[in-house]
Amino acid sequence: MDDTIVPQESIYNYLIEQVDAEKVPRYTSKYRPKVIVQEKLTKETMKTMGPVKLDVPSPDKYLKKHSKEIKLPEKKEGCCRPCTAKKPPIPSRTERPLMGIHTKRNFMKTTTPTVPMKPQPASVDTNRGHKEILEHSGLIPKYIKKKDYGEVPEYLLQRSEEKQKAVEKYKRYLKEQVEQGAMKQLSDEERHINLKSLKTTWAELHREYQRLPLFIDTLLRKERKERLEAEMQQLEADISLFEQFKTIYIAK
Repeated sequence: MDDTIVPQESIYNYLIEQVDAEKVPRYTSKYRPKVIVQEKLTKETMKTMGPVKLDVPSPDKYLKKHSKEIKLPEKKEGCCRPCTAKKPPIPSRTERPLMGIHTKRNFMKTTTPTVPMKPQPASVDTNRGHKEILEHSGLIPKYIKKKDYGEVPEYLLQRSEEKQKAVEKYKRYLKEQVEQGAMKQLSDEERHINLKSLKTTWAELHREYQRLPLFIDTLLRKERKERLEAEMQQLEADISLFEQFKTIYIAK
């Protein structure tokens, strides 16, 4: 390019020629030629359907009829078992049988009559015949054959005795406290008045609780709600106590 056109300071003056680095030759195995030759040998032998050298079956050796059936050995003529001696001939009609022959063992006395076995009771619960033995299944009421069946267990009698003793002890304690003047028994009229006042107080608190806002977003409202719930819960416990027990004692 002409110097008159391109100024002395130009970006082309900073260009650096890039030299390509020499690439390191790739690694090649020394067994590569042998592997190639071996692979070609194995491929050439299987180019057709099956090995190249294959014995072709002879046309005379075809599968004949009934050739695979099991053949039984041929029967020999005569008896199957070798007869060593002949049986005695049948006695004639006029010949008398032998009389007075006795055996050393009396079979009528020695043999005991056998009792037929009873089938074991079982329940069949499927259509395939699966059965379950009833003896150990719990379906047979074996407990009714126990000696103590129908009697009250000892631990229940012991518990009832302990409960009765505790009730009597508590009654004696209340009687002693009343005699000493430390406790006072509420009359039925006073009990009804107290119960009515508790229910009235609970109704007022419940009315106040219903007037609370729907959103409790401040700490003051949250504390007020918790206080009302605690007072109502305590009143409910007192009301159930007054309704459950007719005799109530108050300590002086």
